[in-house]
Amino acid sequence: MRAYVPLTLAGLAAAHTSGELGPAPLTAYAVTPALREWYVSDDIEELEYAALNRAASASLRLLAGDPAAVRRRVVVAVDIPDGSAAADPDRGLDQAALGEVRIAAVVPLAKAAAVHVDADDAEGDVTAAAGALGAADQGDGDAQFTVDGAEDHELLWFGVQEIPHLIG
Repeated sequence: MRAYVPLTLAGLAAAHTSGELGPAPLTAYAVTPALREWYVSDDIEELEYAALNRAASASLRLLAGDPAAVRRRVVVAVDIPDGSAAADPDRGLDQAALGEVRIAAVVPLAKAAAVHVDADDAEGDVTAAAGALGAADQGDGDAQFTVDGAEDHELLWFGVQEIPHLIG
């Protein structure tokens, strides 16, 4: 199963140093039955892209909670055994939890397939979005527009061997 773990650059640096993503349980995003139903597609690539975008939104929330963090969203794609992640059945239809899963154990960084990170030119929009997230959650349309501006930036794909360059 492919799961997408939201992080910050500091979180990625910590994972690189320790060799694992943790501590457990980890919140990640994957193709869940609720995500399939919401996205209405049978194309696995489209569904995984939707899960990646959900993880990018979760990374933005991590940034909003850490004013000192570098304003670039980070998502690590990991391959984990089927059954090692579970969705909360009580939150299955909760829009905010679509695709959200809990991974019960730490994940060795060696299981990472790729790292997805914002480009440098996204930092301004990501900074503004992190600052507007609270107001957007309260229904402020202008703030939501600002948050959507960050989501317009595609995360770049990096190989795991490029992590030292990303955190350096």
